[in-house]
Amino acid sequence: MTFSIRKAVKSDMPRVLELIVELAVFEKEPEAVKVTVEDLEKGGFESPEQFVCFVAECDGVIEGIALVYNRFSTWKGPVLHLEDLIVSQQKRGTGLGTALLDTVVKYGKSLGVRRIGWEVIDWNTSAISFYEKKGADVKRDWFVVQLNEEGIENYIVNI
Repeated sequence: MTFSIRKAVKSDMPRVLELIVELAVFEKEPEAVKVTVEDLEKGGFESPEQFVCFVAECDGVIEGIALVYNRFSTWKGPVLHLEDLIVSQQKRGTGLGTALLDTVVKYGKSLGVRRIGWEVIDWNTSAISFYEKKGADVKRDWFVVQLNEEGIENYIVNI
């Protein structure tokens, strides 16, 4: 199979959203996706750009994405966060995930970051195995902490 990896352009965002929804369905949370094409277009292509997205294209169809953004660690300094690496279900196991992760790591290296981090859901053993085979340290002793929109509102009300 031949494919190419490139930086996404604004017109790719409808397909990027389709892949985001596909991932949410796979993770059994399709109703959790609130982002819109307009959000993606604004976040990735209007100043200040909030993320960079790489796409994997096969025969003119985007079959995978890697969406990253810069962060700053109090321990490490500049770091890169991989928000999602998604490969369409029918193209998993074809090398697209490896090519996208390779691109992210090279991109992080070019930025001079000291760490690239991301999360993986605990029951996705194939993804965990994939990342560990690539040399990633999958932390099993940390918890992800979040406030959703309702949590933010409740927090503010109680200040």
